[in-house]
Parts: sequence; C-alpha cells; structure tokens
Amino acid sequence: MLLTNHVLSGALIGAVVRRPVPAFVLGVASHFALDAVPHWGPFRGRRELLRVAVPDGLTALAAMTALAAAAPSHRRLTLTAAMLGAALPDADKPVQLLFGRSPWPAAVAEFHGRIQDEAPHRFPFEAAVAGASAATAVALLAGARQAPINRSSAV
Repeated sequence: MLLTNHVLSGALIGAVVRRPVPAFVLGVASHFALDAVPHWGPFRGRRELLRVAVPDGLTALAAMTALAAAAPSHRRLTLTAAMLGAALPDADKPVQLLFGRSPWPAAVAEFHGRIQDEAPHRFPFEAAVAGASAATAVALLAGARQAPINRSSAV
C-alpha cells in the first residue's frame, strides 16, 4: 500500500478518535490491516521502487502537513499521532535502503513482508482508496471544526 494511503487512513482514525495514544496505536494497527488488503506492487528493483517511493513519500508528507494544518487546533495532536502511527511501520523502507537492515525486530519485519498482497494491475484500486480516504478525512475534519469541544469524551 502506498504510504500516502496509510497516512490518509491515519487521518480518518485521527478525525474520529479523541485521544493521541489510542489514535497512534490504531494508526499502527491500520497499517498492517491495509497491507493485508490486495494492493498495488511489487516493484522490480531499486530503481522502480524509488521512482514510486520518492513521490509517494513527498505526497504523504504534504498530505500529513496539509491535514494537520487544516485540523481544528483541539484535534491536531490526535490527528498527527494517528497519521504518524499509520506511517511508522514503513520506516523500514528508507532505513533498509540507507543502512541495509530493518529497524524492526526480525519477527515484525517478517510479518510485515508476509502479509503483503500485491499485484501490478491494482493501481486503480490504490488510487480509488486515496481519493475516498482523502475526501472522507476532509469531510470529517470539516465537521470537527464546526462541532463544539467536548473534553469529557472517552476515546
């Protein structure tokens, strides 16, 4: 799954969960759930991976920045925590590229690789997920901007 889609799923979580720690944990869990869903990939070699990963990483960072900036101030920390949690498991990719090893324990890295369900013909699905996730996150954040602050919310 593209990193941008992980960030956008984190934004969905951060738009509905009320506290940063549960949002972060749910963001991490969402990463693995999305990676188990059939998605676009795999990439043939380092060059093809970088041709996709660099623009995707920059798009994910731009989306994270724009959504955090657009969020109501009382939701910004939770939203950011969920997006970071959703993106965190893929930190292994740049670390592996730069240092030749995963930052995660072997069991986590093996699990993360094993759950991938990738096929090269699935880019339209990947794009549809991005569009739907972005539109839903923006709508939820717009609603949160208009909703009164309820500091007694449990989650």
